[in-house]
Amino acid sequence: MTESGEPDEGRELPESDEARRARGLPPEPSIPGKAPSVRPPKPVSVAFWLYVLAGLVLIAAFGYTLTQQETVAQALIDLNTTENLDEEQIRSGVSTLLWTLFVGAVVFAVLFALFGWKAREGARSARTILTVLAAITLLLQVLLFPTSVPMLAASFLAVVATALLYLPSVTGYFPRQGPPAGGQR
Repeated sequence: MTESGEPDEGRELPESDEARRARGLPPEPSIPGKAPSVRPPKPVSVAFWLYVLAGLVLIAAFGYTLTQQETVAQALIDLNTTENLDEEQIRSGVSTLLWTLFVGAVVFAVLFALFGWKAREGARSARTILTVLAAITLLLQVLLFPTSVPMLAASFLAVVATALLYLPSVTGYFPRQGPPAGGQR
């Protein structure tokens, strides 16, 4: 019965997460402040914390580099062989580059945490996005920062976390999207 005294025959009960998984759907999104209804497998929880750690390592690495702005600028000034660039242009370019890298690190950390959390809820698309983010981090490390130990550490953490999301023991937690019941869309 509803509050107005009418029978609630027309209302459907919320579908359980297990029923949604059986249909190839992720669980219902959780409401902030409410505990998730399904506990993620241990590898998924570990992967989430590895992604968070990878993001924090990126922020720390580029934050530290930002504090060393003068040292970086002076090193580039010493290496400069082009007469078209003066010291002020190099210092300005270094400042812009380091701030851009720092903001990029913060963005990556937020994305790792956000989609890591969504992966904990069983969202298959979050796992795909995390895979792409880990690949981008690895490419940046290999192509732009091959000697950077913090970038290597962040890349390693992201790759290990991604591998955990693809273990056979957790594949059932990320349901494949299937056709809706009845075969109609």
